[in-house]
Amino acid sequence: MMQSEPLDPGRKKRETLTFLILAVLIWPFIAVGVVAGWGFVVWMYYLFTGPPGPV
Repeated sequence: MMQSEPLDPGRKKRETLTFLILAVLIWPFIAVGVVAGWGFVVWMYYLFTGPPGPV
């Protein structure tokens, strides 16, 4: 049988704070950065190859 760790009274509070920081602050910035990066790649591609469609 596995031995459980002794309960740390502040652990749940730290985990909740860590989750909120990740969910509210960090992941939205990462998501916006990925979308902006993809938009930049497409913009540069069209800059060199021209717009899509028949010419």
